[in-house]
Amino acid sequence: MCRFHIMEQRRQTQRERRRLVAYIIVLVTFWSKASGQFRYSISEEVSEGNVVGNVAKDLGLDRATLKERGYRIVYGTKEPPFQVNQNDGILYVKRRIDREEVCDRSSPCLINLKTVLENPLEIHYVGVEILDINDHSPVFPEKEKRLEISESALPGARFQLQAARDPDVGQFSIQQYKLSHTDYFRLEVKDRGEDRKVPFLVVQKQLDRETAGRHKLRLTAVDGGKPAKSGAIEITVDVLDVNDNSPVFTKELYSATLRENVPIGTVVIQVNATDLDQGANGEIIYSFGKEVDPKLMTLFSVDANTGEIKVTDQIDFEKSKSYEIDIQASDKGQAPLTTDRSVIITVLDVNDNAPEIEVTSFSSSIREDSKIGTTVALISVSDLDSGVNGKVICTISEGVPFTLSPSLQENMYAVVTKSHLDRELVSKFDVTIIAKDTCEPSFSSMKTISVVVSDVNDNSPEFSSIPYAFYITENNSPGASVFSVKASDRDENENALISYQILREESRDSKLSSFLNINSENGDILALKSFDFETVKTFQFQVVATDSGTPSLSNNVTVNVFILDQNDNAPVILYPVSSNGSAEGVEEIPRNVNAGHLVTKVRAYDADIGYNGWLLFSLQEVTEHSLFSLDRYTGQIRTLRSFTETDEAEQKLVILVKDNGNVSLSATATVIVKVVEPKEAFAASDVKSATNDDEESNVTFYLMITLASVSTLFLISIIVLIAMQCSKSTDYTSKYLQETNYDGTLCHSIQYRSGEKRYMLVGPRMSIGSTIVPGSHANTLVLPDRRRTSTEVRN
Repeated sequence: MCRFHIMEQRRQTQRERRRLVAYIIVLVTFWSKASGQFRYSISEEVSEGNVVGNVAKDLGLDRATLKERGYRIVYGTKEPPFQVNQNDGILYVKRRIDREEVCDRSSPCLINLKTVLENPLEIHYVGVEILDINDHSPVFPEKEKRLEISESALPGARFQLQAARDPDVGQFSIQQYKLSHTDYFRLEVKDRGEDRKVPFLVVQKQLDRETAGRHKLRLTAVDGGKPAKSGAIEITVDVLDVNDNSPVFTKELYSATLRENVPIGTVVIQVNATDLDQGANGEIIYSFGKEVDPKLMTLFSVDANTGEIKVTDQIDFEKSKSYEIDIQASDKGQAPLTTDRSVIITVLDVNDNAPEIEVTSFSSSIREDSKIGTTVALISVSDLDSGVNGKVICTISEGVPFTLSPSLQENMYAVVTKSHLDRELVSKFDVTIIAKDTCEPSFSSMKTISVVVSDVNDNSPEFSSIPYAFYITENNSPGASVFSVKASDRDENENALISYQILREESRDSKLSSFLNINSENGDILALKSFDFETVKTFQFQVVATDSGTPSLSNNVTVNVFILDQNDNAPVILYPVSSNGSAEGVEEIPRNVNAGHLVTKVRAYDADIGYNGWLLFSLQEVTEHSLFSLDRYTGQIRTLRSFTETDEAEQKLVILVKDNGNVSLSATATVIVKVVEPKEAFAASDVKSATNDDEESNVTFYLMITLASVSTLFLISIIVLIAMQCSKSTDYTSKYLQETNYDGTLCHSIQYRSGEKRYMLVGPRMSIGSTIVPGSHANTLVLPDRRRTSTEVRN
């Protein structure tokens, strides 16, 4: 309660204060009774309930009767802004009054009131002047204002601005305008009365859009209140352009680097120019300068709008390492202004060129006896690229006797020999020179030169066989070619042209060789006479082959000639032989001999050998077939049974001896066997034995000489054949003889080894051109190898 009471006291105190202020402010003016009107003054915007004046008192009205007489204010159809108290006659403010609303800009602002009393009716007029207070700030119609002034406007040009509006009047209206500081403009204000002041913007300094294309100004209107109130407007002055500026490039000199072989359409560089002018005057188009080489226009293009310089054709560093292009920038003004700038484009090298090899000097042939280091060719290498891309490493293909020798001059090389040449091994070399640059990835190129090695006579003729062994069948035709030697020379042309001759020496064989003649061109050897195997079985001579080089080289070879036997000798009966030389003999045997008794042995000889000299015995004619037998191989005649009384005392046996030649030859021997009594037989045998001993001793001597000579001859032949067989295959087949152990003829044999087999040669059976080898299928026995078995196997 105490708190409520205190608050109520405060409210009452405030009311009293407001009334006191109202009384002080209100000036009561007593108008003359003739006009019948009082006028009061009150400030606008006072609060409701403020006292305007005591109308009853001022009019001299009885306050006690005011209520009874219905004292009131008549204000038309609207509700009056004031009210009168019927108890005390005081005029109060009924609602807040805005002078600008009531009177606008009229001055003074007077509200006329009509007060009425009834019983009797009285009408009194009361005027209340509403006094203005500074309750409004100046206000511009817009918050911002944009002006466009050409930069060609001269100083002193005036541009009217919108004035601000202040509802207040008098001293509270707009008193002045203020303009923010600027060097280009000043403010002028023209007073048109009735509180109307019009501001003007005056150009004070020549405008330059390129320096300041837009000016931001602030215009402030200030009233006369205390404190003063103000309002402001933002003024933007856009300076309109005039084409008075040329385009300006952003750089004094443009430069760019460009790799060669870039794709067409690649942007090299973009030039940029600016024009301080505006609109079409500031729009820039780019183009080539007037003095640009037309060739450059095919390599590059310039975008008229963006200023991009693009590649339009192949860029080759090797053609040009840099380009200088004049680019022109032009605005679009009615009288276009232009500016030129140079663009320097440096082309960077790309490894796009393979090295080139040039043979500056070349000798297509070189002697095979040339010394190491002999120059064959001079070459130079080059690469159109530069730097590392143009550095070239030169090599030569492997496997050739040549190398590269660098010269004092860069990228010059000499192709020289690094080893000895031999035309006979390689007569032509394809020398490949490889040039490779050092960039990654690298390019390389090759060049092949063919070097022919010319021949030098450095090779002697070589015979196809050393020594030669030829076999001639006896009884050959004189003047016919019997064999041929062949030599070759690894050299060529004249150095390989060979001539043949027989080397004549003083010896036994040279006498035989005198019966031979050789064709000097082809090496065919002709026999000038027939050869007799029984006279000459073998001989040798030498053939010399000489080339036609300078100096000439020669070589010789030994030719061994073996005469082959033909069956041209008939068997010769050695026993029995009569005193007149006929093959007849008489044998006496006792009658009492038993079966199997050796009567005699027919001996025969054939000068031929082999099958031609292999003799077989047979009974051609015999008196009594049942008495005698003849061994076909040994020629032994034996009794088949004992003699009887009925048997004749004289038996005749004709023995046929024939050889095994293709066309066999034969001889016959006649043996007369006389059957005698035992006593006679003993006497005859003594005499005969003495005779037979002499004959047999002579025959044995001749046989020993023949066998020794034949054995020696064939031993030499076999040694030669074994030497030849060392280089030939030893896979031979053989026929087998049924029996080698016979003693009826003068046959000769020899054993030798070839590979894993052992052979026995029993005379040859040959033809022209054949050799005595274990493949003649006529006279060879295959013997088991005694190194492997202890028992000899006979086939």
